[in-house]
Amino acid sequence: MPFRLRSAALVTGLALAVAPALAPAGAPPGALVAPAAAQSTSQAVLRIGAIPDQKPEKLNRLYPLVAGELGRQLGVKVKYVPVVDYAAAVSAFRTGDLDLVWFGGLTGVQARLQKPGARVLAQRDIDVSFHSIFIGNVRSGLRPFTQQKGLTALKGRRFTFGSESSTSGRLMPQYFLQQAGVKPSDFAGGAPGFSGSHDATIALVQSGAYDAGVVNEQVWRASLHDGKANRSKVQALWRSPGYPDYHWIAQPDLDRRFGAGFTGNLQKAILSWRPSDPEQKQILSLFGAQQFTKASPAAYGRIEQVGRSIGKIR
Repeated sequence: MPFRLRSAALVTGLALAVAPALAPAGAPPGALVAPAAAQSTSQAVLRIGAIPDQKPEKLNRLYPLVAGELGRQLGVKVKYVPVVDYAAAVSAFRTGDLDLVWFGGLTGVQARLQKPGARVLAQRDIDVSFHSIFIGNVRSGLRPFTQQKGLTALKGRRFTFGSESSTSGRLMPQYFLQQAGVKPSDFAGGAPGFSGSHDATIALVQSGAYDAGVVNEQVWRASLHDGKANRSKVQALWRSPGYPDYHWIAQPDLDRRFGAGFTGNLQKAILSWRPSDPEQKQILSLFGAQQFTKASPAAYGRIEQVGRSIGKIR
């Protein structure tokens, strides 16, 4: 190659190497974009998931919106990958099949213990002090109570938790029951049921299949608002004390795959969502929150302690 041609090629190569990362066509000014080199060489896809704590139709409305918004802000392809149950979400994170997952308190602790270096990015404003609601079928004769010791009224009753790995639908409720002197073997049949999700718990208690159950407060309020929970058939019995719950957790290798600083930009994107933006407002509304805030792994120490005490973490 003549010297001039070699020089031109070298200059062109250097220019491409030092050129700033460009947002894709249509991206808004100031979009948080991964370095161009990382995008062009790997064409990596950010795979997001979530524990299936509610009906699939709601999850399939929410998380494609989340994927679209993150893709717009970060300038990368984002794909929502559904999972069948809570354990599958933890397993997919452990194997690296999911890059960013919306976990509950317990599943988040399980995931981080199985994947050292995983990053806790954010929680909703309501997750700083989350609550469970014990509910009862109106015809069961159970009545609302204000003291935790009132949980003893559930002895001998048909009772259902949500998922076996749910923080608000099993872990913390079992802890509160234990404090009140109620063991799982005290329920009718010698064991509680496990409905699989908060929506299912409400439906089962409302139908009379179970006398009582427990759900997370956010889903309970949404069900009342949407008319899915009928106050003439199902009622709130007791509201638990607060505890930390849901949070976003990211894989430890995202900066290597998407470029330096990507994990920080991902966190900034989630924390930036506000109701003033139409798309972000829809996402926040489906999450039942006003915004996301930073979260610390240390805040979930109590969740880990309780998880170990009932055998969900070993």
